[in-house]
Amino acid sequence: MQTRTRVKICGITNITDAKAAVEAGADAIGFVFYEKSPRAVTIDQAWSIFQNLPAFVTTTALFVNPSAVLVQKVIEELKVDLLQFHGDESPAFCEQFSRPYIKAIRMQAETDLELLADQYASSQGLLLDTYVKGIPGGTGAAFNWDWVSPEKRQKMTLPVILAGGLSEENVGQGIESVHPWAVDVSGGVELTPGQKSSKKIQAFIQAVNDVR
Repeated sequence: MQTRTRVKICGITNITDAKAAVEAGADAIGFVFYEKSPRAVTIDQAWSIFQNLPAFVTTTALFVNPSAVLVQKVIEELKVDLLQFHGDESPAFCEQFSRPYIKAIRMQAETDLELLADQYASSQGLLLDTYVKGIPGGTGAAFNWDWVSPEKRQKMTLPVILAGGLSEENVGQGIESVHPWAVDVSGGVELTPGQKSSKKIQAFIQAVNDVR
């Protein structure tokens, strides 16, 4: 039986924010390797942060329809723990790197989670985000959590990571509605895109931990 909901703080761009996330109790932190994102980092920027991280924090590299060359370079130079694919990557593309990965799904009313869980059965979980046309993620809006009904969850073979418009105000309700393995937040703990608030991070993780 799951005893607590894990937390990933995504869109880390500097060591100050990384330390704030780790000290607040984040299980994982995410780095965005997608140039169009306001939270994008280079390999060199990420490396300066990686060098200062303690053990038992899962480093996650986020990509949106990347080249295989870029993914391989990030893996080789940073030794990341987990890959996160946030575009239209096929199961075959995600699997080729022999590295644990999660697949983001942009939720709509007709999204067939059971089918997607079967297609991406090699993944470590499905990250459920909000669908906004033309925007791969980081929309700041929540999707309809009723689309992840208990009946649908029972048929799924993969853990669920809840994302999309989460903040300290609504994450507790999201956990109670969806019962995810983990939650993922970026904009909901920021002062401006790419700059986190240590107070918001602490409040967010406390809100997660308050759910029993």
